[in-house]
Amino acid sequence: MQPFLAHPFDSDRLHEECGVFGAIGMADASSFVALGLHALQHRGQEAGGIVAHDPEQGFNSAHRFGYVRDNFTKADVMATLPGHLAIGHVRYSTAGTKAATAIRDVQPFFGEFHMGGCAIAHNGNITNAAALRRELIERGSIFQSSSDSECIIHLMARSIQRNIPERMKDALRRVEGAFSVIAMTRTKLIGVRDPLGVRPLVLGRVGDDGFVLASETCALDIIGAEFIREVEPGEMVVISKGKIETSRPFGPSTGRFCIFEHVYFSRPDSIIGGRSVYETRRQIGVELAREAPIEADLVCPVPDSGTPAAIGFAQESGIPYGMGIIRNQYMGRTFIEPTDQIRNMGVRLKLNVNRALIRGKRVILVDDSVVRGTTSRKIKDMIIDAGAAEVHFRIASPPTAWPCFYGVDTPDREKLLAANMSTEEMRKWIGVDSLSFVSLDGLYRAVGEKKGRNAKCPRYCDACFSGDYPVAPFDQLERGFQMLPGSETATNEAAE
Repeated sequence: MQPFLAHPFDSDRLHEECGVFGAIGMADASSFVALGLHALQHRGQEAGGIVAHDPEQGFNSAHRFGYVRDNFTKADVMATLPGHLAIGHVRYSTAGTKAATAIRDVQPFFGEFHMGGCAIAHNGNITNAAALRRELIERGSIFQSSSDSECIIHLMARSIQRNIPERMKDALRRVEGAFSVIAMTRTKLIGVRDPLGVRPLVLGRVGDDGFVLASETCALDIIGAEFIREVEPGEMVVISKGKIETSRPFGPSTGRFCIFEHVYFSRPDSIIGGRSVYETRRQIGVELAREAPIEADLVCPVPDSGTPAAIGFAQESGIPYGMGIIRNQYMGRTFIEPTDQIRNMGVRLKLNVNRALIRGKRVILVDDSVVRGTTSRKIKDMIIDAGAAEVHFRIASPPTAWPCFYGVDTPDREKLLAANMSTEEMRKWIGVDSLSFVSLDGLYRAVGEKKGRNAKCPRYCDACFSGDYPVAPFDQLERGFQMLPGSETATNEAAE
């Protein structure tokens, strides 16, 4: 079976690497995991996998390409995954062989140690994976996949610790970058975040003895789980027999959570740091309206990610909100053979303009980001073709000028529009009447930092906007990546 291929519209978006979910202490845990992964499908649509453990049958796994709904809702598949303990993963590749994924690259990964088996699922990206992989291969490790996450299993195998949680601590102390990891043994569910807490991980309860770990709170909601708390940056939780043990294997740490989770990655019905993602995105629109006002007749979102910010912009500006662009909700991966003629239709297969609303209007389009800018140009052309008098773009994030190395599929820097053009040059290239991005300070205000960004000690990882990398991307530096001169955080990390 060929791997899932996204529609061409999605090639001009930043994509999360994956979502993870684990459940313990409930009958048919794999069914709960499948529901959780379905709620996290926005974090990865390429493939998914589930590993479950049953005392009589041992570990069982299923890995499939495509959507959760097409694979893990089938009774015959779920019957192969019995037990009260299971973990799962949905994938959008960043590390590994992109666009040619093999089934062996699909997580969770499994390793058999002398004290028992262990499966792991990883959200994030290991920035020293190439160096670790070289070292491990030289010492005799045999890799089965192209994924950076497999390094964790091999590092665990080489640890001399006597139980799996301690071996995992050993392994993760060698790892740099971003990781939220869910793991399982025969009796334990384990969750751990990197010291900066770049990627999310939350803890929930089902009934008296059931517990779940998930990338987002929306995955708790789908199974009726009670939200307990977020796993803290640098924390490991080990759950067994209805109790939770916690430790901090990396020592004291200061969080630098990914700010783009607020802008785009997380579902709007999730809660991050006690804040509604929807409300944060609406507030970004409010900040945009204050920072970049413009006379217009209509505020329209680029669906669906631009919708909350567009609502906030309209509310703050007093300009009417309207659905000027309608999204086709049923664009399936097998909709039609992608011939050249169909490919040339581009965005029109997924979006269509509400001509009766747009004609003759001065339109403000609100989108979440501009990456390469190709989709922005196509959408502008559609609005103009529908008879709009003016087209103004307002973007609910600062210019994306730097690649992310912490679990986000970002183009090389030379392909990022904002890395090569000023805002005015981008405006001319896209062909709109005006173009404005929310400022970095405005984005921080929207997520609750009233004074904006503290340049000396930023609360969030915002490297894709600022070029300030909290962890040196070691593998990328080896390949010749040039960081900002004087990038103090990353320079210090690299020296260490």
